[in-house]
Amino acid sequence: MVAAPTVALLVGTRKGAFIVTSDERRVDWSISDIHIPGGDVFHLAYDARDGTLYAAANSVVFGPDIQKSRDMGATWEQCGSQPRFPEDANMSVSRVWHVLPGRESEPGVLYAGVEPAALFRSEDRGASWSDVPALTKHPTRDRWHPGAGGLILHSIVLDEHRPERMWIGISAAGVFRTDDAGETWEPTNRNVRADFSPDRFPELGQCTHKLLGGAGESGLLYQQNHCGVYRTDDGADSWQDISDGLPSRWSLPLALHPRDPDTLYVLPEDNALGYDVGGGRRYVTDGLFRVFRSRDGGDDWEPLIRGLPDRRVYLHSLREGMTTDGCDPAGVYVGTTSGQVFFSRDEGDNWDLLVDSLPPVNSVAAAILV
Repeated sequence: MVAAPTVALLVGTRKGAFIVTSDERRVDWSISDIHIPGGDVFHLAYDARDGTLYAAANSVVFGPDIQKSRDMGATWEQCGSQPRFPEDANMSVSRVWHVLPGRESEPGVLYAGVEPAALFRSEDRGASWSDVPALTKHPTRDRWHPGAGGLILHSIVLDEHRPERMWIGISAAGVFRTDDAGETWEPTNRNVRADFSPDRFPELGQCTHKLLGGAGESGLLYQQNHCGVYRTDDGADSWQDISDGLPSRWSLPLALHPRDPDTLYVLPEDNALGYDVGGGRRYVTDGLFRVFRSRDGGDDWEPLIRGLPDRRVYLHSLREGMTTDGCDPAGVYVGTTSGQVFFSRDEGDNWDLLVDSLPPVNSVAAAILV
């Protein structure tokens, strides 16, 4: 008898990680005890190639720490080494923001995005790491500037159809693409606004908040930017602004449907400056917790509110704070810095509170375990 699939929601928080599981119906959920207690877990990733779970944890005392579990969190161990720049780079890795398993055709390969913005690659499941020097030493690097979260590489998108091509998102430098497996990189930010810059459409310097690739499509990407939501159909040669119809251009998280490349989700927030000049308001627009969905690639947007708190709420979600699962219909999940995770089992039509009273949520990621 074949075991029924398990849906696992991997939740990274400021004080550790949690694994929340259910069956495909996603009616009854079970939450684990805390994993990596005290670790500031920025991101968790499940490697479907071999069942390993990876965590990007950071400590103000011990520094960045990529850990892995071969038994879905029952035990954890440090990867053999941590990402470190070569001595001549005159930089040190302060935090790991994102971990991504490689393609099916790349057994053992992992990628990691770090601060200060750089891309690391491992070919031995994290036992050793090397930076991608063409990006670390990019000729435009002196024009990269930190956003409110720092100078960070937080998004990595692999082209599943062209193994030599990938994209990365940097705050605040924008999107870069390689077409030769990392030997060279070019900024790909045409038509993307930078309202905080004297040049509103610069070559680079845009503040990408999250970058994701459309399901099954080569060259289709979406990004939630500091200055709007954008779509590209040509591999980021140019971008189309798809923000019309949203109550705010500003947000951090972004999620895409696992099968329909034209369906995406955003959580509009306000960023007008208040007393906290460094961060602005950064809570849901108009005090309404509304996830917006588009089913036509961003041409039209609809607010999804059924079951969500809809008055006088001042919740905030971080750049890894939204995801979808691979079920049919797809589930959608949103974590907040107030410790809640909301979810929908019907692609956003109806919502429930999945878990409350967690530490501030840094990230949510869904996995289907068979």
